[in-house]
Amino acid sequence: MSLTPEPLEAEHLQAPPIEPQRKTALVTGVGRLAGIGAGIARQLAADGWDLVLTYWQGFDARMPWGIQPDDVERLTSELEAIGAKVISLPADFQDPEAVDWLMANVAEQAGIIQGMVLSHAESVDSGILDTTLESFERHFAVNTRASWQLIAAFARQAADDGGAMVALTSDHTAFNLPYGASKGALDRIVIAAARELGPMGISANVLNPGPVDTGWMTRQVREELTRRQPGGRLGTPADVAGMVAFLLSPAGRWVSGQRIKADGGFSA
Repeated sequence: MSLTPEPLEAEHLQAPPIEPQRKTALVTGVGRLAGIGAGIARQLAADGWDLVLTYWQGFDARMPWGIQPDDVERLTSELEAIGAKVISLPADFQDPEAVDWLMANVAEQAGIIQGMVLSHAESVDSGILDTTLESFERHFAVNTRASWQLIAAFARQAADDGGAMVALTSDHTAFNLPYGASKGALDRIVIAAARELGPMGISANVLNPGPVDTGWMTRQVREELTRRQPGGRLGTPADVAGMVAFLLSPAGRWVSGQRIKADGGFSA
């Protein structure tokens, strides 16, 4: 009787596959199932990201669609079913201390984040003659100041391999003064971030998705904007999400400091 062990089959000699470490992304402005933020979260979850999401129902309460009280919970369940770990936190970015509170919770509950998408926005139509001081200051607090705070906080917590960030912007100007002006300032901050934070391995881009109907369009507006689209349809949250996912991916990290229009040719 031989004491020499039988040779193992080749399949038994293979080491078990190593699961790739999941990365975590912070996505702001994810309060409604129909929103762009929700579309981005779905795509990132499908791509293997864990997620920290922010929402603020005080904004929804002032919008035509109103508060959707179950949407955050329903979206969280949907993303978890895909395999993502999800943390949802309320954040009123008009409050100067909201970002510090948020990032402290992110560090405690999720650790270091490698991606960030700024899809939150204050957006109330008004022009030069009818914009109130309160509205003007609220737009700049939410869209500009809080975004700068988030970008700085993201950089301060980044690991040696850096990360990627994307901010959503708009070309609105006339009759949408505070929104358009605050988004214009955001564009400059993000482009500055690409230069200043590039040596840390951080890419930063601004994405303009063009008109996407998430519940704010009237029938007349929808028909007019659709008529102006070369492809004959409006953009969807999924269209936006695909570009965001690329910019956050390793393949997209060489793109930085750009103001990108992914709008189906609307601006052509």
